Amino acid sequence: MSDTIIRPLEPADRAWVRRWIAEHWGDEVMVVHGEALRPHEFPGFAAVDGGACVGLLTYRVAGPECEVLSLDSLREGQGIGSALLAAAVAAARAAGCARLFLITTNDNMRALRFYQLRGLVLAALRPNALAEARRLKPSIPLVGLDGIPLRDELELELGL
Repeated sequence: MSDTIIRPLEPADRAWVRRWIAEHWGDEVMVVHGEALRPHEFPGFAAVDGGACVGLLTYRVAGPECEVLSLDSLREGQGIGSALLAAAVAAARAAGCARLFLITTNDNMRALRFYQLRGLVLAALRPNALAEARRLKPSIPLVGLDGIPLRDELELELGL
């Protein structure tokens, strides 16, 4: 991570962020807590190394809350995800937010581990939320990571 720079997204980044989200999330639209969102339309941070993007985080601020919409690192275990998350925490604090939160799914054990090791705590469970999400985005698979049925949303939060 020593040569990696974390920088805010700029309006000129929207096109490549849109492509990134579609490539890494299967579609440019993501559905969380019953809402269809386009992460490329929101602020965020890019992790850049030698001119190549190696990580991306998008977020939105709504009143006293900052929601992380997406977080990806192409080089796991090198601190890129942690640096992106730290940038989002700093942005949330600068915006006067009282908490930062995000949604993950019941199958994503790696995300649950990652976020909890960085101080986020489980705040809510939305059983069978993916059934509703599939009404807005039918392409959401029935089976997720490691063959786990994809059913529930888990909310994690960090008080600021």
